Amino acid sequence: MESFHTRFSAWTPFSNKSLNRQLYQERVALISHWFDLWTNKQRQEFLITIFLRCTKSQLRFIQDWFSQGIQVGKVDFSTVLPRFISLYIFSFLNPKDLCAAAQVSWPWKFLTEQDCLWRPKCIKFGWFLPYTPADNEYGAWKHHYIACVSNLDWLTPREATAVYGTLNEPKAGQEELQERQREKCLRKIIWEKIALHKKELFKARPPWVSGTCCSRLLKSKCQPRLSQTVRDRVGLHEALEKQLVLASLEALPKRSNVSGSHSYSLLSKKNWHGVYKNYDCSSNAFQLHCILVSSRIPAFEMVVDSVKADVISVVYEHCGITLENLLSLIEKALDGRKAQSMGIFSDGDSREINLLQGYKIGIKNLLQPEVRDFWEKLGSCVATEEEGGHVDLFVPLAASEAGIEVLSKLSQLTGTLFSAPTGIATGSYQHILSDWLGQQPEKAPLSIYFIESKLQTWSSLIDFLEDTLKSVRRQLSPLFKELQKNISGKMIGQFMFDMMSTVNILNNQEIAEVLEDGLIELSKENSERKGMEETPQDTKSNLRKNDLNFEVLVKLERKLQTDSAGKRTRVVRELLQSERKYVQMLEIVRDVYVTPLKAAVSSNRAILSAANIQIICSDILRILSLNRQFLDNLKDRLQEWGPAHCVGEIFLKFGRQLNTYTNFFNNYSVVLKTIEKCRETIPAFRSFLKRHDKTIITKMLSLPELLLYPSRRFEEYINLLHALRLHTPADHVDRGDLSIAIDQIEHYKGYIDQVKQNLNRKDQLTDIQSVIWGCPTLTEGNRYLIRVQDVAQLRCIDEEIIFSLRLYEHVHDLSLFLFNDTLLVSSRSISHTPFERMSKTTYQFIASVALHRLLVEDIPDSKYIKNAFILQGPKHEWTCATEVEDDKFLWLSVLQNAIKSSMEKQDWA
Repeated sequence: MESFHTRFSAWTPFSNKSLNRQLYQERVALISHWFDLWTNKQRQEFLITIFLRCTKSQLRFIQDWFSQGIQVGKVDFSTVLPRFISLYIFSFLNPKDLCAAAQVSWPWKFLTEQDCLWRPKCIKFGWFLPYTPADNEYGAWKHHYIACVSNLDWLTPREATAVYGTLNEPKAGQEELQERQREKCLRKIIWEKIALHKKELFKARPPWVSGTCCSRLLKSKCQPRLSQTVRDRVGLHEALEKQLVLASLEALPKRSNVSGSHSYSLLSKKNWHGVYKNYDCSSNAFQLHCILVSSRIPAFEMVVDSVKADVISVVYEHCGITLENLLSLIEKALDGRKAQSMGIFSDGDSREINLLQGYKIGIKNLLQPEVRDFWEKLGSCVATEEEGGHVDLFVPLAASEAGIEVLSKLSQLTGTLFSAPTGIATGSYQHILSDWLGQQPEKAPLSIYFIESKLQTWSSLIDFLEDTLKSVRRQLSPLFKELQKNISGKMIGQFMFDMMSTVNILNNQEIAEVLEDGLIELSKENSERKGMEETPQDTKSNLRKNDLNFEVLVKLERKLQTDSAGKRTRVVRELLQSERKYVQMLEIVRDVYVTPLKAAVSSNRAILSAANIQIICSDILRILSLNRQFLDNLKDRLQEWGPAHCVGEIFLKFGRQLNTYTNFFNNYSVVLKTIEKCRETIPAFRSFLKRHDKTIITKMLSLPELLLYPSRRFEEYINLLHALRLHTPADHVDRGDLSIAIDQIEHYKGYIDQVKQNLNRKDQLTDIQSVIWGCPTLTEGNRYLIRVQDVAQLRCIDEEIIFSLRLYEHVHDLSLFLFNDTLLVSSRSISHTPFERMSKTTYQFIASVALHRLLVEDIPDSKYIKNAFILQGPKHEWTCATEVEDDKFLWLSVLQNAIKSSMEKQDWA
C-alpha cells in the first residue's frame, strides 16, 4: 500500500498509471450511466456544477472545442429569417440607404422596394399615392417618393455656393475672438435699452381690452376686436422698440462678413413681435390663472360652473384628442401670455394621471418623447418657479411614492412647481378638499380656481348629477350646439329688418356679423361681471402672487418622514372606517332584499323562485361574508395598534380569496338582466321593489345601484394601500407585505377595468348600430369608437382648374364615425316636427373603409373654400369640410394617428 499515493480518496492511485487509467475509465462509465438516467433539469444542474469547478484554461478549452466543432456560417439574413423580420430590419434605414441596399442582390431589391417600407416615409411628408396599387404591383410608393423628391426645388452645396456665396467662412483665431466680443457687447446694449424702455412704457401701458380674461376655447369670430386707438398705440410701441434696437446696432462697428450681416438682419426683422410679447407677459399676464377640465370628470358641467370669473377654463374631450391638440387648445386660451398658475382637473389615481384616452401618464411613460415634449411645452406656458408659477394636478399623486416621484420629475423637466392633494379620504373626488403638497393652506389651489361652496356641492352629489346629465346631454346637445349664435343672429336680423330697407340690408351683411359677435361678447362680459360682483374677495385672493418654490415641497417631504407613525395610524383608521361603511351597504342588500325574499319562499308565499334568488343574491352574500371577516381582522388589529404592527398580512389573506369577487363580476350582467326580467314578468316582485327601493333604509338607492359598490371598492383599496406604504419606513416589517398586496389588488383592478371596458364598448357599438339605418355588424373583434365628426360633403364643379380657383357646392351632410380599424361614413339628415322646436337627426349608412386602405389629402384654404380635405378609399372618394378650423385640425390629427396605428398592425400581421 506504500506504493500507492492517494489524494482525497484511498481508491485513486497516482503512482501506478495503468491502474489509475483503468479506475478513471470505470468511474467515467459509471457517471455516464448515471447521467443517462437523470432528467433534463438534473443534467443542467450537473453541468453547472462541473463548469463552476473548472479553471479558466479548462473553460477556454471548451470554448475552442465548440468553435471547432460548429462552424459559424456567413449567410444572408434575408434568406434565413422570416420576411416580416427582414422587413422590420430594413425599416430602420433612411431612403438613401434603402436605395443603396437595393443594389446588393435581387432578394434585397425585392424587400427594400416593398410598400410597407416606403408608405410611412411618404405619409410623413404628406405625399399620398393618387391611385390604389394593384394586388401584384410593388414598388409604387418608392417610385412616388422618388418622383416627389425629384420635383423639390433644392440646390447642392456647390450650386448654393455659386448662387449665394460661401457662408460662415473660417476666420483667424484673433478675428473670431473679436467677433464674439462684439456680439456680447451688442446683446448687453440691446437688452439694457429694451429694459429701460419697458419701464417707461409700463407707466403708459395700453389698458386690457374686454374679454382678455375669458376663455379662448372658442376663439373665432367671438374674439374681441381692438379699437383703432389701441391698435395705433400697440403699433407705436413696436415701432419705438424697433428704432431703439436699430440705434444700438448702428452704435457698434459693422460686421464685414456675410454671415454677420445676415444674422443682424434676422434680428431686426423677425424678433420684434417676440420682444413685445415678453413685455406683455412681464406686465400683467403672470396674474392669469387657467384650469383644464376633462370631459371624463363626472358632471364636468358643474365643475366648469364652479370656476371663478377671472380664471380661464378650458374643457377638453378625453376621447378622440391627442397631446398635440390639447396643447394647441391651451395656447389659444392663453393667447401668447403666460399663466401664473395652471390647474389640471382630470381623472386618475395616486400613481398616474388619466389625462387623455391612451395617455395614462405615470412614472413608466413620463420620459417618452411625446409625453415629455408635452410637459415641457406646458411648462413654458406657466411662470417659472422663481416667479411663483405652479401647476396644480387635481389627482391625489401626493398619496403614494410613485406619485411623489412623478411630481418631482415634472418639476425638474419644466422648472415649475407641481402640486397635488395629499388626501387619503375615500369617496368620489373627496381628495381635492384636503391639504396639498407644496402649497400653504391659505393659498390652496381649490380657492384659486373654484368657488368652494359650489365645488363641495358637486363633490357630495357627483354620482346623481352624472346620471342626470347623461340623459340631458343626449337630448339637448343637438339643440344647444349653436343656440347662442343662432339667437344672437336672429335678434340682429330682426333689428336690421325693422330699421333698414332691403337694399341696405343686402349691402351691410358684414355689419350684421359684427353686431352678432359683439352681442355674444357682451353677454359673456355681463356674466363675468356678475361673477366678479358675487365673489370680490375670492377674486382678490386669486390675484395674489404665489411665491412658493420647490423648497416647500422638500420641507413637506421631510415632515412626512418625521411624522410617519401618526400618518400611518390615520390611514389605517380611514381604512377601517371606509370598510365599515362598505360592509353596511352590503348588509342593506342582505337585510332589506335577501332575507324577506327567502322568508317568503319558506312560508310558501314566494315572491321569487329559489333559483332566481340564488342567481341574484348568492355572489353578493359571499362577498359580504368575506368582507365581514376582513373587517373583523382590521378591528382586532386596530384595538392593539402600534407603530410596529402590520396590516399587509391581512390584505394578503384577503387577496387569496378574491375568486368570490370574480364569480360576482362574471355573473354581473346576468344578475341585472334577471332583476329586469323578474320585474317585468312578476307583479309581486315589482311591488316588492317598489316598496323597498329608494327608501331611507336603503339610503335612497335601488337594488342595482347597491350592486355597484363592489366594483368601486378596489380603487379605494389601492389608494389606501399606497398611502399606507408611503408612510411606512423602509426597514419596517410590513413594507414587503404591503408591496405584494398592492400588486395583487392592482392586478385584480385591471381585470375589473377590462371587463367594464368590454361591456361599455359593446353597448356603445350596439347603440351606434341601432341609430344608423342599414349599418352592418359593428361588434367584431376588439373594435371601439374613437371620434365622431360632422362634416359637409362637397362636390367640385370643375376639377381641371387649380385648387385655389376651384368652386365647390354643398351636396350632403355627413357624419364620420372613426373606429380603431375602420371609418364608417353615413349621411345625416335633420327633420323637424310641426309645432315643435326640437329637431330629430337620422343617419343612413353609406360606406365603410378600412383605415390601412384610406388616404387623406388636405385642401388648402382659398377664397372659395375653408377647412376642407379629401378622404379616398378603394372605391369611393369624399370631399369634406368642417364648420370650424379647430374641428378640422383635431379630426385630421386623430384620423392620421389611427391610420398610422392601423398600418403598423397590418404590417406586423
